[in-house]
Amino acid sequence: MKRIVLACLALVIAQLVYAQNSAKKFSLVITNANVVDVINGKIIKNQLLAISGDTIKAVDDTKMAAKYKADRYLDAMGKYVMPGLWDMHIHLRGGDSAIGANKNLFPLFLAYGVTTVRECGGDMTPSVMTWRKQVANGELAGPRIFTAGPKLDGPGGTWAGSIPVVTPEQVTAALDSLQKIHVDFVKIYDSKISGDAYLEIIRQAKKRGMKVTGHMPFTVELKEAASLGMDGSEHLYYVFKACSSKEDSITEEIRKSEHTAHPIGLFGALPSLFNTFDSVKAAQLFKYLAQKNFSITPTLFISKTLSGIKETDHTNDSLLAYIDPRIQATYAGRVRGARRQSDEQTRFTQRYQALCASLVPKMYAAGVNIVAGSDCGASNSYVYPGSSIHEEIKLLVASGLTPAQSLKTATANGSKFFGVESFFGSLQKGKCSDMVILDQNPIADINAIDQISSVVSHGKLYSKSDLNALLAAIKH
Repeated sequence: MKRIVLACLALVIAQLVYAQNSAKKFSLVITNANVVDVINGKIIKNQLLAISGDTIKAVDDTKMAAKYKADRYLDAMGKYVMPGLWDMHIHLRGGDSAIGANKNLFPLFLAYGVTTVRECGGDMTPSVMTWRKQVANGELAGPRIFTAGPKLDGPGGTWAGSIPVVTPEQVTAALDSLQKIHVDFVKIYDSKISGDAYLEIIRQAKKRGMKVTGHMPFTVELKEAASLGMDGSEHLYYVFKACSSKEDSITEEIRKSEHTAHPIGLFGALPSLFNTFDSVKAAQLFKYLAQKNFSITPTLFISKTLSGIKETDHTNDSLLAYIDPRIQATYAGRVRGARRQSDEQTRFTQRYQALCASLVPKMYAAGVNIVAGSDCGASNSYVYPGSSIHEEIKLLVASGLTPAQSLKTATANGSKFFGVESFFGSLQKGKCSDMVILDQNPIADINAIDQISSVVSHGKLYSKSDLNALLAAIKH
């Protein structure tokens, strides 16, 4: 009798579910999908994804497809569906004359399956804020934008548009201005900022509940910043410095030289840091950073690209055709700098980069939140939007991460930095519908991320031909 009652109850529940789904009409239903579970590193076969707007409303077995009505259907035909990629370090910059050129980069992101970017500071903040709103409203085809607005630096900082701060009062005013325009996080740069101002930014920003990441003056130690609540660090220079057995004494020498005729800069200190690298201290540091929920953006690809500029001819790069000449013109600065380096300096840089890359899987294993970022944008030569995050993901695998782990750095881990993982980062009911459909399995071979069949962004399906049309519109 009990079994009969349970069977009847199950039938009633099934009928209710069927009735609810039958009454709904979804904007898009995808069937026969092999879902890439980037969190657990596995493939879930024969899945159905029912989408309304920017949200996944149901995940089911494809055999239940008859009960799902939709405005549009897509048979994935066994292709692999994964969350849209996040590029956690880009720049939109180059001055007013390059505003249109920057806007024209958006199709490149979508064409490579990048549906979200973290914009790390530039000099066209009003335009970026407009684009952020237009993308969110579905008025502009492009990735979702999380932005820092203007960077914070010292007086006379390297990058145009930065806000100079020295005193605590100036820090307060700067953070007030950032909050007024509703930035998503604070980005600090290190070209001119003092150690005191740097730490004061972190103190005040954390009191306001603002996320903080950036570069770091070599007058400050990483653990000091992390202890105050800093959320992340860009590139690997600063974590590498903290792995030196002589970090304290080297930092003190840098501080003493700061206001002399010959200050010791980042690159001047690297040989000493390289020669005093301590794997035991590194392991202790990574454990500490994990406890602090710290994020690191390795940016391996831009380092490799810039260190190889002297030996590489980029004039025939196919993607140059999609980069506005006004942005291409900014590439010359990096090229000149690279050519001024001696062969010995170039060889040292490459050894240093190899050691830095070897730290990535160790940090990941320790629990540090590794996020993939390309650093693409004006002035960063031959690091092309969209394509560069694919190359970053591949280099993370080459460093020792598994393909599944590397994919996680470019999806779920980005949402973790912003604390929005309840909506982003995986393909589940109630979560974001941004996704990439691949011809092959990226967990089996990371190069599969290059074989994009279609992209879903803000609930809109872009076929391969749609993506090609977007690119054709910006080709020079």
